[in-house]
Amino acid sequence: MSILLLGGSPQSPSSTSRLLQHIGQQLALHGHEVARLDVRDLPAAALLQADYTNEQIADAVRAVAEADAIVIATPVYKAAYTGLLKAFLDLLPQDGLSGKLVLPLATGGGHAHTLALDYALRPVLHALNARQVFASIYANSQQLNWHEERGLTLDAPIELRVQAGVADLSAGLFVLQGARRAAVVTDDELAVPSPQRSLQERPYNQPALQSA
Repeated sequence: MSILLLGGSPQSPSSTSRLLQHIGQQLALHGHEVARLDVRDLPAAALLQADYTNEQIADAVRAVAEADAIVIATPVYKAAYTGLLKAFLDLLPQDGLSGKLVLPLATGGGHAHTLALDYALRPVLHALNARQVFASIYANSQQLNWHEERGLTLDAPIELRVQAGVADLSAGLFVLQGARRAAVVTDDELAVPSPQRSLQERPYNQPALQSA
């Protein structure tokens, strides 16, 4: 199953992008195909003007449409997700997340922004008709430790939440995959015509001839 890592941070490198990459690596270990899209890499003018004729914008919208699941990451600014991410989500059609599983995550300066995902981002994801939005993962800057040699390490409570989020999303994708396969089998069965018998094999009932 395919997963799109959608980064909404305007900065690189950042705690948000590192956490997103970490989760993407964990999902890849579960056997899923993982791709990444950072909104900051899209042309700014085309993004703000919703220029669907721009090739990069069209490719980005198509990447969302083709993914089975989205891991969406944003830093929290002023108790909300970034304007950069909002500009991209505004490009999606009204049912742009239809049938998709979504795992939201965010980073911030402290615990005061913990509910920003649930009160700001989650309603938007539901409005875009996401099939399921999993429990949000929020980490503050003190819980994410970056080392040039060892990479990203997480404090124990965040590591547990990440493991739970990855496990839930992975399990949901396997369930979704099974449901799709079952639907394909059912469609194939319906498409197979029932065997037809000829009149010689099953003639019409003929009335018995009466003797004169």
